[in-house]
Amino acid sequence: MQIVDAQIHVWGSGLPSNLSHWQVTSFTTAEAVALMDEAGVDAAIIHPPSWDPGSVEMAFDAVRDYPGRFAVMGSLPLEAPDSRERIAAWRDRPGMLGLRYTCLSNPMRQWVADGTLDWLWAAAEEADIPISLLATDSLEVLGRVAERHPGLRLTIDHLGGRGGNTTLKDAEAMTHIPDLLALAKHPNVAVKATGAPGYSSEAFPFPAMHTYLHQIYDAFGPKRMFWGTDISKMKCSWRECITMFTEELPWLNDQDKQLIMSDAICAWWGWNRTEGISK
Repeated sequence: MQIVDAQIHVWGSGLPSNLSHWQVTSFTTAEAVALMDEAGVDAAIIHPPSWDPGSVEMAFDAVRDYPGRFAVMGSLPLEAPDSRERIAAWRDRPGMLGLRYTCLSNPMRQWVADGTLDWLWAAAEEADIPISLLATDSLEVLGRVAERHPGLRLTIDHLGGRGGNTTLKDAEAMTHIPDLLALAKHPNVAVKATGAPGYSSEAFPFPAMHTYLHQIYDAFGPKRMFWGTDISKMKCSWRECITMFTEELPWLNDQDKQLIMSDAICAWWGWNRTEGISK
């Protein structure tokens, strides 16, 4: 079974601004590859972090240097006048899969709510560019966006929660789950089940999280539920993040695991890893 991590960060300088990340001045691609090889992770999708201005080029270097192992979810500066024009060709650069934004604070949260980003949804739908969002407080609004733009593939990050942007654990970190599950009626909305251990106060296998994972699976199905780690936030090993899903969730059958652990995210974001390896 192939294992593809839906979200990691790599960086070469600067301390992470989000204190939930490992507070180190670099986590390089080579370091990530060594840990991936040790854990049995075949590939990962890099989300370049904002605290390192060189992280975007670092991500594309990873795509070039490790064919088939890395792809990128990037971001356009939404205030820039030329960003609208750049959407159509966004995936032309080898390895680029789509766009990713954090909408937990203003102005992004307000832009989602007040229609400022309506141009983005329309342009991404027209160009077939998937968008991934960390947007706990905006789930209801994004449901309306999904309804208006049925051809736009939206992905909700980190089980719909705040990821490392909250210190709440277990049930207190999952109060948004009803709003997340309500999005399942939109076939163009998927969920990254990334960073689940980080929401738990417990030790491996983090049983408090299993109920929420089961609810997401029941609502979205294995074709719209993607495993991943956000490994630089995790208090456990990459291997434990894998086995939490592959060995500790008995309601997942082998076909479900193949989809959730790799195939579904590659299909949803259009990543042909074989094509990358052949170049």
